[in-house]
Amino acid sequence: MDRSRLIYRDGLMAGERILVTGGGTGLGREMAEAFCALGATVYIAGRRGKVLEDTARAIMADHGGKVVAVPCDIRHEQAIAEAVDAIWADGGALTGLVNNAAGNFISRTQDISPRGFDAIANIVFRGTFMITLDIGKRWIAEGKGGNVLNILTTWVWNGGPFTVPSAMSKSGIRAMAESLAVEWGSHGIRFNNIAPGPFPTEGMTARLAPGSDMDTEQERAGNPMGRVGEMTELCNLAVFLMAPGAAYVNGQTIAIDGAMYQATGGNFSSLRQWDDARWDAARAMIMATNAKDRAQRTT
Repeated sequence: MDRSRLIYRDGLMAGERILVTGGGTGLGREMAEAFCALGATVYIAGRRGKVLEDTARAIMADHGGKVVAVPCDIRHEQAIAEAVDAIWADGGALTGLVNNAAGNFISRTQDISPRGFDAIANIVFRGTFMITLDIGKRWIAEGKGGNVLNILTTWVWNGGPFTVPSAMSKSGIRAMAESLAVEWGSHGIRFNNIAPGPFPTEGMTARLAPGSDMDTEQERAGNPMGRVGEMTELCNLAVFLMAPGAAYVNGQTIAIDGAMYQATGGNFSSLRQWDDARWDAARAMIMATNAKDRAQRTT
């Protein structure tokens, strides 16, 4: 990350203690790095322990500070409780939680098995709620405020054809955030959501555009700004919502997609044109990516 592209003063997030789920790669890694660069203590959680450790070391090598790898499978409440216990023991209560961990892949809905649905819903919907509940209950019991940011998609407004489990799960998290912003606001706990458009990462591209590149001429042409997003742009928005100074922003979902949602719907409706052979090829590539990912997991 180019620190000069962050628009905030040095030390803005000093004293903040933030947990980023799915923080070892992709958007989670980028946000974790931005928080660290601005002075926060950052914890990154995920199922691939070595990936987390490598990310933590790389961020600290570039920016100093403290980044702690926390292997955790948020599908399981006991794993969440143990991970959060370890964080609290390492310096006290968190001040913020970024719910970024996700799973997704393109598929015709009639081809999705119960196991495939659960693979997404148990992380995005159930896991996000469970880790939010665990941390929120601690904040309430200790009389401390907190700040929760959820990473969604623009599909929460118009549905996600060919990504139905993700669209359902992300929409549920939006409902959670809007509900708890009201219910827990009196405790000093606030909730906001970011709905990113195309910010290509390796894992995202392998499952949502298998065999191609999400930063294509066609992708750029479909966006009113003629390009995909830059990671520092997403990070600047995340920092705004997580840093001191925006504490009256609560219960909101903010898109960052160059107006692509308004222009095209921002989803995968164009895949209606795919034939059986194209779907078979995509499925095979996604399964290969999933197998490679499983081989790296330690939880």
